[in-house]
Amino acid sequence: MSSAFSLTTPGQQADIAVGAADHAGALLTIDLGAVVDNWLTLKGMAADGADCAAVLKANAYGLGAVPVAQALAAAGCRNFFVAHVDEGIALRRHLPAAANLFVLHGAPPGAEEACAANGLIPILNSLPQLRAWVALCGRWSRRLPAGVQVDSGMARAGMDAAELAELDAVPELLAAFDLRLIMSHLACADEPESPMNREQLQAFSTIRARFPQVPASFANSSGVFLGKEWHFDLLRPGVALYGGNPTPGKPNPMRPVVRLRAKIMQMRAVPAGASVGYGRGHITSAPSRIATAGVGYADGFFRCLGGTARAYWADTPLPIVGRVSMDMITVDVTAVPEDLLYPGALIDLIGTHRTVDDLATEAGTISYEILTSLGNRYHRTYINGTGRVASVSSSL
Repeated sequence: MSSAFSLTTPGQQADIAVGAADHAGALLTIDLGAVVDNWLTLKGMAADGADCAAVLKANAYGLGAVPVAQALAAAGCRNFFVAHVDEGIALRRHLPAAANLFVLHGAPPGAEEACAANGLIPILNSLPQLRAWVALCGRWSRRLPAGVQVDSGMARAGMDAAELAELDAVPELLAAFDLRLIMSHLACADEPESPMNREQLQAFSTIRARFPQVPASFANSSGVFLGKEWHFDLLRPGVALYGGNPTPGKPNPMRPVVRLRAKIMQMRAVPAGASVGYGRGHITSAPSRIATAGVGYADGFFRCLGGTARAYWADTPLPIVGRVSMDMITVDVTAVPEDLLYPGALIDLIGTHRTVDDLATEAGTISYEILTSLGNRYHRTYINGTGRVASVSSSL
């Protein structure tokens, strides 16, 4: 539930939200200015005549679809993608009327009218989806807008060769609706040397030739960096907007967006040979100072990070020792002078020294999973790129 209450004024609501930072176990700061800068960077890389969209699925990769969408719309973005119809319905009223809001999964059976009534543009992934959309166009006597996804080799979503052949045989189906976009998805864009990138490009180019007047979209975040051949008419970045590295193994060209700071709950001095946490997951080798902080796997800080990840205080790395529990982590802070850390002090879990990609590597996963798992117990602060607070929220 929101920290704002209906019986308060907007100013009082802001005071309550700011004060809720004192109650939270950890603080999550999201730099909307960095999101916009990342979008502008990608847009600046686009092939001549191509535009840049923004993928906002999964609540803008866990960072908040509404504030992210509003910041990007203010910067000039007019094409947005979500995964599900419900995501689109929730977001539509927060976007300019002229913005296109595409639904990557299309409209599931029975959701076609809700999709159209809310001004959403479904990406039709199969002939049954397409026929259901055509039927709605007939009932409403309107050529409603939609996109079509084709399978260029990923064997996941999109029409395959047999469905495309059937579609060719019944041209009146395509004529029944307003085809706004033809798209496909890259499977190995983050592996630029993979031959599949070129194979998919050739396959998509061949399919796209059947729709020469229709705008085409192919490049995801990493696909932008494959080269302008992959750009077509509309770039479709997701994780790169949110600071994830779209060029693994190379320096990250994107600005960091997220900072996560955990609040110390308790400090404890322990002797050598002391066990820390569940299952005696860590045994101290020397007298140590252990800080307990209010973050755990219920907040998306994965259990597997115990004993592998590090926190930071200023430039000092601090090992996370013992097991990550549901609501707490234990951190060896022996390297920091005693008077500098105390209950209420903050240590960085994601920040300048430990990026989202670093944490993902320590967890054996990818930045996408880290971002989309960020918990709803964090006190969230949105800043506008200059360090000024754009908005605050605190949810339970």
